[in-house]
Amino acid sequence: MLLTELNVSKAAERLNLSQPSVSVQLGKLRHIYNDPLLLPGPRGMLPTSRALELLQPLRSALLELERVIEPKKPFDPATAHVTWSLAAPDYAESAILLPVLSRLRDAAPHTRIAIRDTAPPKMAKQLEQGICDLGFLTMDRVPPELRFKFLFMEHYVLIARKDHPCVKRKPTIDEFCTLEHIMVSPDGGGFRSVTDTMLQKMGKTRRVVLSVPHFLFVPALVTQSDMVAMLPSRLIRNLSDELCAFEAPFEIPGYEMAMVWHERSHRDPGHKWLREQIHAAL
Repeated sequence: MLLTELNVSKAAERLNLSQPSVSVQLGKLRHIYNDPLLLPGPRGMLPTSRALELLQPLRSALLELERVIEPKKPFDPATAHVTWSLAAPDYAESAILLPVLSRLRDAAPHTRIAIRDTAPPKMAKQLEQGICDLGFLTMDRVPPELRFKFLFMEHYVLIARKDHPCVKRKPTIDEFCTLEHIMVSPDGGGFRSVTDTMLQKMGKTRRVVLSVPHFLFVPALVTQSDMVAMLPSRLIRNLSDELCAFEAPFEIPGYEMAMVWHERSHRDPGHKWLREQIHAAL
């Protein structure tokens, strides 16, 4: 202010300070820079060469400071150019992102979305580091350091091909156990799930003959074989004409899906808009 006004009284008035206070600050600056900075002149004060050298860098620094501390502008999806990275296993791609992608494209046509098939144990770190902006996990796997929002409750259904020789209706428990089952094991190679746990409690077992790492591979396998599978219900909303679905003949616990993100992006207007769009679409 002193460098632009070149007058202690005027600078004090603009800063809403007393003239002695501004004079004291000028004295401190002279000591710091070992230069008088401002000298008495015929019409106020004259800047020294050192003061003139400081003027432009100080202006740039103040402008940058104003840019940083000014209130963040509201997010305008129609004009925003943003790339979002979403951590979503194949189940979340189909059950959560598929219903919302067209909505996002219509509302925010200049944005881009990168979907990453990220294992749950890695997701928290990627969100913390900014590699991913948003992720999807079951509620029981949400780390305490992440923020989250409940999305929906999911349950399992039995799928089989329509001309399956042994599945014309909802099977009994014994019929269910004699069928050849495909099981999804996201961590790879597993042959046991919550279905088997519930059967064990009744003293029964089923025949799991194939373990695969991805949900979306399963419908094609079921269509082309006599194998059946227990799948989350949201994956079969657009079930092929070649497949049919039945409720399981016994109770199988479902799970709760959540949207998760890190504190670093919690207050960002664009991120908040994205979360709202996903939640509203489900």
